[in-house]
Amino acid sequence: MTTTPAHQAAKAPQSPLERQLIIDYLWTKGYRLENLQTLPADLAKELMTAACTYASLKLAEIEARSKFLRKINYNESL
Repeated sequence: MTTTPAHQAAKAPQSPLERQLIIDYLWTKGYRLENLQTLPADLAKELMTAACTYASLKLAEIEARSKFLRKINYNESL
């Protein structure tokens, strides 16, 4: 059985958080993930691209904060 990047991404530990960030982004724009298929293809693609970019940036921010906090905590314990 071959594993595609989509299957690997679905198994990633941050997948539920990423999905929720995408859902939240779409909600702020007045859309629901379930309803994107009823939109014109161009608009749906544009919205998902923006939502995925937003989610990716938020995940990077969370990771950076986590690393920063670990570094601070490590330095304080010395």
